Amino acid sequence: MLTALTTTTDPAAVAAGAGVGSLIGLVLGIVIMGLPLYGIFTKAGEAGWKGFVPILNTIVLLKIAGRPLWWVLLMLVPVVNVVVAVILWNDLSTSFGHGTGFTVGLVLLPFVFLYVLWLDGSTYRGPAAGERVAPPVAA
Repeated sequence: MLTALTTTTDPAAVAAGAGVGSLIGLVLGIVIMGLPLYGIFTKAGEAGWKGFVPILNTIVLLKIAGRPLWWVLLMLVPVVNVVVAVILWNDLSTSFGHGTGFTVGLVLLPFVFLYVLWLDGSTYRGPAAGERVAPPVAA
């Protein structure tokens, strides 16, 4: 005779497990994203620990790229945030002396290219979107 296997599920245990799993995922996400930002911020002369603080790291990225801080508000607007992110990645890439191809890499594979930007030999050249001096006009 076959007997059915019965299990009881305590909702409190399920909720606790989901909460612990979410917390572990959050911490891992912050560490995985924070490590390359730590290195990039250090290269740019900023405090590296800011790379691990979720909203502060975006503010520092805007500063490194030479964009105004009020762009953080644009990051909250759907669709606009995608355009702002692409511009920010381009300015970050240019600030470290990389070109359009590196920007495409940052847009498509940010985790990989942020680590590359941290670990490669490029140096911070100043904000790409900052005050640009017009080239001299030939007489």
